[in-house]
Amino acid sequence: MSTPVNLDTIRLVPKVLLHDHLDGGLRPQTVIDLARAAGYAGLPHEDADELGRWFAAAADSGSLERYLETFSHTVAVMQTAEALARVAAECVEDLAADGVVYAEIRYAPELFQEQGLTLDRIVAAVQDGFRDGERRAAAEGKRIRIGTLLCAMRQNARSAEIANLAVRYRDSEVVGFDIAGPEAGFPPTRNLDAFEYLRQQNAHFTIHAGEAFGLPSIWEAIQHCGAERLGHGVRIVDDIKVDEDGSVHLGRLASYIRDRRIPLEMCPSSNLQTGAAKSIAEHPIGLLAKLRFRVTVNTDNRLMSHCSMSSEFAALHEAFGYGWADMQWFAVNAMKSAFIGFDERLEIIDDVIKPGYAALLE
Repeated sequence: MSTPVNLDTIRLVPKVLLHDHLDGGLRPQTVIDLARAAGYAGLPHEDADELGRWFAAAADSGSLERYLETFSHTVAVMQTAEALARVAAECVEDLAADGVVYAEIRYAPELFQEQGLTLDRIVAAVQDGFRDGERRAAAEGKRIRIGTLLCAMRQNARSAEIANLAVRYRDSEVVGFDIAGPEAGFPPTRNLDAFEYLRQQNAHFTIHAGEAFGLPSIWEAIQHCGAERLGHGVRIVDDIKVDEDGSVHLGRLASYIRDRRIPLEMCPSSNLQTGAAKSIAEHPIGLLAKLRFRVTVNTDNRLMSHCSMSSEFAALHEAFGYGWADMQWFAVNAMKSAFIGFDERLEIIDDVIKPGYAALLE
């Protein structure tokens, strides 16, 4: 008899997270502490519980643009090296406590220069925080490894600069590059020079695409820019037709993505908030997983979406009946798609993920 599936037992199994924003995962109390230290008076609440509820409610607008506005508060309190290191270390602790064994955490260094920090100082501070968090987790008996993705904001003109930064720090656990920010009006092809440079340097990159904008964004990210993974990618469902009799027909783009095993970094709760899906039960992840796309489950922004990897899986279990075998499939998908070396990925799959689920399936 396998272990029952519930939020508490889900926390016990090893999970892999590929899409999580550092400035979207702060503890509410940390936001308050850092605001006080920085003299920032813009917070809507000074109580941690109330502030956490405010972030979730403010992000629950059905609009990606309004969702992104909530980041003005977290970014404002992350403008010093000390603040960045604290947020990074706490991020690792929180993920480890939730059973995450490997995570790729992304952030945009250009957002943290309001008080004069250089890009190099920002990266160094965050990396120090991640390593500190890994040590704290290990002291609690939790195994976790963190890789970093550096983001460029697609509405700005610094993607080549940030791509160069990612390459310079790839021997310090910066494992890849991304572009983030509003999709509409800012297609990924605006950053072709950055993507060409990354390909020349044999560097990894993912692209936010198919979240708030449709198939053209996905097509550009794959065919023009060469994305290895798609951040969200939920709108690929627009290229799939399901007939009344249940038969399924994939368009050419959907077929290409499935055939090439291009990973989809899906974030169910966040997708509801930004209007990319109406409910968990109606989220495209159900159909895409059934069709065996390379689907992964992610949190996106744990503060704004009031979620964890465990709560995301609990919601998927309730909506689709996913059990331990399904959760292992998602975890293996994510680990196969990670931007670290093949041997390292295989070791985590064989020595951590599979034994962790086998223990609950006995």
